Amino acid sequence: MPRRWIAALACVAALVALACDGSGSASPRPSDTPRPGDPRVLTALGDSVTTGFGSCLVLVSCERNSWSSGDSLRVESVYRRLRADAPALRAYNRAEPGARAAGLADQARSAVRDKADLVTVLIGANDVCRAGVDAMTPVDTFRDQVDAALTVVRKGRPKARVLVVSIPDLYRLWQLGHTESRAVRAWSRGVCPALLADATSTAPAATARRAKVKARIEAYDDELRAACRAYGSRCRWDGGAVHRHRFGLDQVNALDWFHPNAAGQGRLAEVAWNASGWARD
Repeated sequence: MPRRWIAALACVAALVALACDGSGSASPRPSDTPRPGDPRVLTALGDSVTTGFGSCLVLVSCERNSWSSGDSLRVESVYRRLRADAPALRAYNRAEPGARAAGLADQARSAVRDKADLVTVLIGANDVCRAGVDAMTPVDTFRDQVDAALTVVRKGRPKARVLVVSIPDLYRLWQLGHTESRAVRAWSRGVCPALLADATSTAPAATARRAKVKARIEAYDDELRAACRAYGSRCRWDGGAVHRHRFGLDQVNALDWFHPNAAGQGRLAEVAWNASGWARD
């Protein structure tokens, strides 16, 4: 192979590695001295959406673009917005691709070890995105698992403030994408099959299946709201703002047509930030 091609491939590989880097546990390491009363640590909990999955060049986590903890200039994340008033703030991303509510308590324990002052939670999509509707996490089980995770935070970091974010409207994603051949083709590879399998089918069984997924997401959001209320005054529920956000297909990546791209992450950050009230606290 000519040397110029070897050099070009090396450059491409380096760019991909840089764009998709999600290995940093805290970003950045500011030199500013914390001021009294300023939060020092933000920890993000959740699933692949919070890891920024698919928001760079390939389908891997890209934490720098995370709506919650990212430090990329492409996304005005919650973390970056907070740093305007708390320049010494550090961010940790403990979310995991594929995570369901069952794994949230382990993430919460990481937040305690981080000594988090602020915690964001976005969970539930993988509890519905199963092989079929019968495999979806039961609503009562989902609530118990969320409560268990929030209890870990409350006991381990009683002064921490928590932001619980509603689940994006995945049914709207189907509505927008089922007439887009590229999206249908991507979804057929196993993306959220309970909702998106046979995306173009109008058969009664397919319609009923999608309706059950939609109803389960709404039920999960009800439980997330109730769990935050039960937590106490230091928990903030987004009021369903993220779920109500009328995103478009231009805000999801063109690889799996499911996860937010950088623009989608930025919009998610804006909606969550406006609902959080943290700018006024």
